[in-house]
Amino acid sequence: MNRKIKHVTVLGSGVMGSGIACHLAGNGIQVLMLDMPPKDSENADKKTRNSVAQGHLNNALKSNPSPIYDKSFASRITVGNFEDDLEKIKNSDWVIEVIVERLDIKQSMFEKVDKLRKPGTLITSNTSGIPIHLMSEGRSEDFQKHFCGTHFFNPPRYLKLFEVIPGPKTDQSVVDFFMSYGEKFLGKTTVLCKDTPGFIGNRIGVYSMAKIMELTEEVGLTIEEADSLTGDLLHRPKTGTFKLGDLVGLDTAFNVTKGLQANLKDDEMVQALKDSKTLNHLIENKFLGDKAKKGFYYKEKDAGGNVNRFVLNYETLGYEPTKQPKLPIVKAAKEAGSLKNRLPILLKDQTKAGELIRKHYASLFAYVSQRVPEITDVFYSIDDAMKTGYAWKYGPFENWDFLGIQKGIDLVESEGYKVADWVKEMLASGNESFYKLENGKQLFYNQNTKTYEPIPGLDAFIILDNIRKEKTIWSNSESALIDLGDGILNFEFRSKMNSLGGGVLEGLNKSIDIVEKDYRGLVIGNQSDNFSVGANLAMVMMMAVEQDWYELNMAINLFQQTSMKLRYSSIPVIAAPFGMTLGGGCEFSMHSDKIVAAAETYIGLVEVGVGLIPGGGGTKEFALRALKGALPDDVKTNHLRNYFMNIATAKVATSAHEAKQMGILTDKDIIVVNKDRQIAEAKRQAIVLDELGYTAPVPEKIKVLGKESMGMFYVGTDQMVAGGYASEHDRLIANKIGYVMTGGNLSEPTEVSEQYLLDLEREAFLSLCGERKTLERIQTMLTTGKPLRN
Repeated sequence: MNRKIKHVTVLGSGVMGSGIACHLAGNGIQVLMLDMPPKDSENADKKTRNSVAQGHLNNALKSNPSPIYDKSFASRITVGNFEDDLEKIKNSDWVIEVIVERLDIKQSMFEKVDKLRKPGTLITSNTSGIPIHLMSEGRSEDFQKHFCGTHFFNPPRYLKLFEVIPGPKTDQSVVDFFMSYGEKFLGKTTVLCKDTPGFIGNRIGVYSMAKIMELTEEVGLTIEEADSLTGDLLHRPKTGTFKLGDLVGLDTAFNVTKGLQANLKDDEMVQALKDSKTLNHLIENKFLGDKAKKGFYYKEKDAGGNVNRFVLNYETLGYEPTKQPKLPIVKAAKEAGSLKNRLPILLKDQTKAGELIRKHYASLFAYVSQRVPEITDVFYSIDDAMKTGYAWKYGPFENWDFLGIQKGIDLVESEGYKVADWVKEMLASGNESFYKLENGKQLFYNQNTKTYEPIPGLDAFIILDNIRKEKTIWSNSESALIDLGDGILNFEFRSKMNSLGGGVLEGLNKSIDIVEKDYRGLVIGNQSDNFSVGANLAMVMMMAVEQDWYELNMAINLFQQTSMKLRYSSIPVIAAPFGMTLGGGCEFSMHSDKIVAAAETYIGLVEVGVGLIPGGGGTKEFALRALKGALPDDVKTNHLRNYFMNIATAKVATSAHEAKQMGILTDKDIIVVNKDRQIAEAKRQAIVLDELGYTAPVPEKIKVLGKESMGMFYVGTDQMVAGGYASEHDRLIANKIGYVMTGGNLSEPTEVSEQYLLDLEREAFLSLCGERKTLERIQTMLTTGKPLRN
């Protein structure tokens, strides 16, 4: 069946309901969101009757980070109430229930839905733990065929896990639809779960969290020490375990753990979890974490306005000031680099820290091995769930592969746990890893067929990790050129945080030369945490401090000419930005023939934050975009003002959709909701342009507006300083931006070349590099990661 989702009804408007509604609306779907009418509102007007749902939606739209790609997309959401509007579900292709976690209330709601829905409508529940088969009991045959669980993780926009849980009578076509729809149209990693308590993500994640909390007390570490060991050191959320508990809500973690123990009588490891007097104390006192302003941690302001932070001492159950943990093994492990190199060091450590790590991994490896095939038929679903639901960079079985299967078994058994038989059988048959690469494809060991098989669905993705070794055709210390096949190459940043220094510029110019000679097109993309944080500021500062203006001028000119080479090369260039795409990363993207952006792209020209202006063609490009076309000069002035403010305020788009509103992305650019598809889609777009007979664009003249418009900007910046909204240094920077964007000292509107504006841009950039306050800002950014505002 070629099923299309155009309209969805969300039943329930709380944190999850409104979050799901916003994510659906952000992806182009019309949403009806319903909730209870206020008590005693039978005779009230419609606005009052819908006030619960509207209030929850308003609160969601005010939250930061935003649950929706662009606030304007909220117009796709209509609110209502269960009493007046439930019959409107007949217009929906999918009805998703997100009401209170009580079986009787859900069953009552589904009874009403069954009577009102049209045949074939999809019905799902976002329950995090109630058995799917119980919710559909007594419903019509058509309801049960089209009913299953679809469990989003909070916040729905940002966490990629989407668990699909079939009921006993769910039609296979419905399961297949959601597995595909979640991945392709909602940008999720879809994981097929069995109808068992906690499904996959919470079954493993909550067990792991509860066990670490238990082990922390057992081995005698402080809460802060445990968090330093179980956070980014293991490539997991930097919060660590206890801060994560505060974030998600300690009552939630407590209730899910108790729920697992109540419903999993045969799960020996869950039953063996010990009651925590610490957690019980917090629950009893309603210290439930961030939402209660107090949990394992809390903070408060003193009389002087200083923020003081405190952490719980689980021995005294009192709070004490936080302090930086001093565990030598943390420093040693970080210096080892990758997690594969860190694990042996951590596991060999003979202090309390090493004891916690050994006991944690022993229990984790034992637990996940025993859950196959109970909660899933394929172990990689557990890895997918932990990576996308709990933000682990590597899943439990990937961790195990890093250590080695036999060493993992030895670790498990040394702590008194048992490894599932299928793992030992796998090893005994000569298979020494859960995963392996073969011909650029990732394979997993299927314990049912006892063979390695490709992970289903990955054919739609290009995963650079899988092809980098065999397909890299050129590289230097900061970049590489990888063959994607079909005549398309991929240029990959490899510098620290993908900053743009000499090695990247050399590599990009070299790559364009290689592609122009022998290939069809170039993709600029990578699959690290962020696309690029921008130019290498340390290099800029070094040259400025040494007053090596000639070399700095040459470096900025190279940056500009690289941007222009991207635009005017003889082959199509596709940029694939995602995550942080700042400064030069934004400039390179804007100068490409087409952008294939991930929906979660945070892009902008941020140089003002360090006392500079965009110097790699960004200021010129914003002027070009604002002034392009046969428009009246007053309209162009308004456009110019908007682009000017984007630079002057260092505005960063919070999504690719917002970047379109800012003019960074254009109508020809493409947004993909699933980042995993991005490189493959960028490659496809390069092929399309080539097959259409790609011809390099012809340089064009730009009509700049001259001194009259420049004066407008100067008056505005004077007013900002007079009002105390900007410093003298801020005014200097803003005036430089206005000077470049209006064309400098021209007495009237004049057509100029792009190079003319680039020269002005470079001159302004260099002059700001000589300012003491600019150097102070750069130094602050380099040492703290945050720009100095003065």
